[in-house]
Amino acid sequence: MSTRRISETENYYSKDFDWDEMREEVEINPCLHSTGNVPEFEGQASENRPKNSKILALNVIHSISGLTKSIKEKFSINQDALKLVQRLCKEIQESTSINIMFDFYADVIAMAARSGTHEIIEEILKVFPHAIYFAGGPGKNIFLVAVENRSEHVYNLIYQMSDNKHFFLASTDLNRNNLLHLAAKLAPSHKLNQISGAALQMQREMQWYKEVENLIHPHSREQLNKDRKSPKTIFTEEHKKLKEEGEKWMKDTANSCTIAAALIATVMFAAAITVPGGTNSGTPIRNGFPIFTGDRAFIVFAISDAISLFTSVTSLLMFLAILTARYAEDDFLSALPRRLIIGLVNLFLAITFMMVAFSATLYLVFGQKTWWVLILVAAFAALPVLSFVLLQFPLLVKLIWSTYGPGIFSKKSNRPFY
Repeated sequence: MSTRRISETENYYSKDFDWDEMREEVEINPCLHSTGNVPEFEGQASENRPKNSKILALNVIHSISGLTKSIKEKFSINQDALKLVQRLCKEIQESTSINIMFDFYADVIAMAARSGTHEIIEEILKVFPHAIYFAGGPGKNIFLVAVENRSEHVYNLIYQMSDNKHFFLASTDLNRNNLLHLAAKLAPSHKLNQISGAALQMQREMQWYKEVENLIHPHSREQLNKDRKSPKTIFTEEHKKLKEEGEKWMKDTANSCTIAAALIATVMFAAAITVPGGTNSGTPIRNGFPIFTGDRAFIVFAISDAISLFTSVTSLLMFLAILTARYAEDDFLSALPRRLIIGLVNLFLAITFMMVAFSATLYLVFGQKTWWVLILVAAFAALPVLSFVLLQFPLLVKLIWSTYGPGIFSKKSNRPFY
């Protein structure tokens, strides 16, 4: 879709719509019409105008359905956009027979379901409720399409439904694939590419599978499709490569962090034995006690050294647990991400308190109670901590959000749907 079309549509989002003006200005995209042919509007007979108007309305709805997903990254669908959709639906309803409406709305609502544009689906179903059963062809409905294309915003509409949802939860396509069969298939590449890291991609796929599995009837979980395959079999077959990539990603990350955690634990253990400044050896009462005992900086050193040692060992154990894990499919859901989160958090604490202990040692030995030395040392000691934050914190935040966050599945509105 061209930049010009996106720009024009964004302009429509920001102003009041004039239907006649839009009819003259909107650009028709040949690839959006089901026949592949775009009629010429100028110079045609007046009796053909209603038909052309219907085609124009269909193409504009196609355009908006395709554009909304990318535009939503910058703008949410506002009332002006919904008003445009309402006007288009009304135009088709007033000038089209019910048989043709099936063909029109089936393609449009299927595109909206694939792109995750749930607002357009809701508006279309207000005008033509039966379109919910004809999304993309026979044996399809919006929820089958949404699960297959990982459109969580459309799938979440099922939580707003009444008892009608049981029909859709038990529905199958022409190949007798139910919702869980489609959730077991590998997600489209453009959906997977939105998530960084093969392990997180595998986690998202498991979240989809478990969500649908918990919602459908227990009998449907073992149901066989036309190829005599259960949902679990399909999931294992289609995610074999992604599972291997996720295992490699986890082990590579754990290997790198294990080296860092082991080095910190070694250094902190050695620092605890050889305290800064040495020990007293002159008087029998103080013999063996650290020279700087009682000094605030020494207390800071001792506490920081202990915390760094404990957290680095904890981090090391977590990364070893990742390396020795069985890597079953279910482990990617929470077990492996949880271990990685604990390991990264403890590694961050170990690095931070190691720098604090090192700064306190330099201040004790060389600072001679001079504050500018402490400030200078602390400034340089903050560099490794900041480097860790910049390099690893984005991954840590994504892990925590995807594992312990609110999730992508929930009831988004109290407004009844169908």
